[in-house]
Amino acid sequence: MDDCDCKLEGVKTRQERRAISIALALNATMFLVGTTAGLAAQSNALLADALDMLADSSAYGIALLAIGRAAAFKQRAAFTSGLILAVLGVGVIADAVRRALVGGEPEGWIMVLTSILSLIVNTTVLKLLARYRKGEVHLRAAWIFTRADVIANLGVICAALFVIATASPIPDLVVGVAIGLYVIREAIEILREARATSARPSAA
Repeated sequence: MDDCDCKLEGVKTRQERRAISIALALNATMFLVGTTAGLAAQSNALLADALDMLADSSAYGIALLAIGRAAAFKQRAAFTSGLILAVLGVGVIADAVRRALVGGEPEGWIMVLTSILSLIVNTTVLKLLARYRKGEVHLRAAWIFTRADVIANLGVICAALFVIATASPIPDLVVGVAIGLYVIREAIEILREARATSARPSAA
């Protein structure tokens, strides 16, 4: 019976590793695509959305690295990820301020097409992780992050349509700052969790 339980646990672990690996690959790819498109379109919202993809990739990467690792390693990896995300989030907001001062109109159609592609990817990942939405905390968090990504994608699409309709960069900047603030909030949560983990006594 113990051997059977061990085999079932192994199958479950492999399934979770596979799901997270696919989510990581898709998000990392869309981070590169979104960053390239954001720079080409001069869109702060697209760059912020790409940063959110990086945030999720970081979370998925930590989840994969944590398998079979010591608690101290998990804590250091999470803390480093949180610091990087915080710096990037501040950078997105600073870029929004710079664009507001310097000017420049983003390319709305590039924003729309890229965001639709991101929405397709995030919807796929959300369905992939749906079975884990009530599972262990790291898997549940991954599902929640992806759900937030879907909302962010819809926000960028709306901003892009307003940019096309009004020829104004303001909707792009507003959505970009909103996503940047959200990423900073994610970074703070990661840092808090890392600090709480380091404060807990190690299991014998």
